[in-house]
Amino acid sequence: MKRRTILSAAMAAAFAAGAGIAAERFLHSARFGALPDEAQWIKSPHFRDGLFHNRLPTPVLTDGSSSLEAWVRFFFRDSIDPKPRRPLRGVKENLRTLPRDKDWIVWFGHSSFLLNLQGRRLLIDPVFSDYASPVSFANRAFEGTSLYQVSDLPDIDCVLISHDHWDHLDYPSLSALKEKTKLFLVPLGVEAHLLRWGVAREAIMSLDWEEHRTVAPGLRITATEARHYSGRSFEQNKSFWCGWLIETGRRKVFYSGDSGYGPHFKELSHRYGRIDLALIDSGQYNPSWAYIHMPPQEAFKAAQDLGARYVIAAHVGRFSLAPHPWYEPFEQLSQAPWNGQKLLTPKIGEALMLEHPAPTSAWWKAFI
Repeated sequence: MKRRTILSAAMAAAFAAGAGIAAERFLHSARFGALPDEAQWIKSPHFRDGLFHNRLPTPVLTDGSSSLEAWVRFFFRDSIDPKPRRPLRGVKENLRTLPRDKDWIVWFGHSSFLLNLQGRRLLIDPVFSDYASPVSFANRAFEGTSLYQVSDLPDIDCVLISHDHWDHLDYPSLSALKEKTKLFLVPLGVEAHLLRWGVAREAIMSLDWEEHRTVAPGLRITATEARHYSGRSFEQNKSFWCGWLIETGRRKVFYSGDSGYGPHFKELSHRYGRIDLALIDSGQYNPSWAYIHMPPQEAFKAAQDLGARYVIAAHVGRFSLAPHPWYEPFEQLSQAPWNGQKLLTPKIGEALMLEHPAPTSAWWKAFI
């Protein structure tokens, strides 16, 4: 009996050791990227004590719960079905034949956008994978929303990344895009992930808030303040997060990135003038993390602060990361009291010309 007990204990120890080694290898796999060299960010006013910080106090969880409690509530909720009950239908364009002499936008779902501005193609937070997590069985994309792959894209002049969360920085997509992209603009620290994934150092520019680059004649891109956090594993806030302001001679396009509401939207409008098109974080909200995402009411307020002529909801329509109905942001924003502003609701994959945007439909109602 003693010998059997010792053998069982040895087997259990070996199994635990093997599991630990497997977990260690998994966490150090390429998909997790890499941590940046902290020394190079010491001069940033937003970096101290080895971490990046928001300007305002921004706890990730606001209800006093632990991360474990938040995940338990998420997985065992029973009152709300946050996903579509049948496959969504979008539009698949031939992206290579869309006109270069017109300004247009294509929404790929969630926070991924392709813009053509002043003849330059800009790709924002591209996620073409079927899931937004380190494992394929979690955070699956809604059925019917994976219409495009990197192979469908034309050559890209610039990729803009807002932060390193899995639903914004996608390892397979970035690995494929490095062969057809001239330039990657990222917030401070995110370049470490791209370098590990084989993107050439000379193709990456890292920016702090309010820093800008003129990436082509008449095309200026500025990293703007966002209220959020970062991290692809247990290490958080080792890299920065941001929104993006894209300015040409014809228009200003603003992408909020992931952000809670704050004074930075009105300040941006005062600093740069009225925004022509705003792509606003409008989904995956929860009272438990009230400072890092905006519910539709706050997204509407942010759009008003920006004075945006046109608004498109972002962070919606492809993944369910919070326990609210997937269509709720569209419903509530479409019912908001817009005054002199216009909400645009293109279908996933649909090309929308920006000079005089054609009317968009309440397409989501057919899938409720």
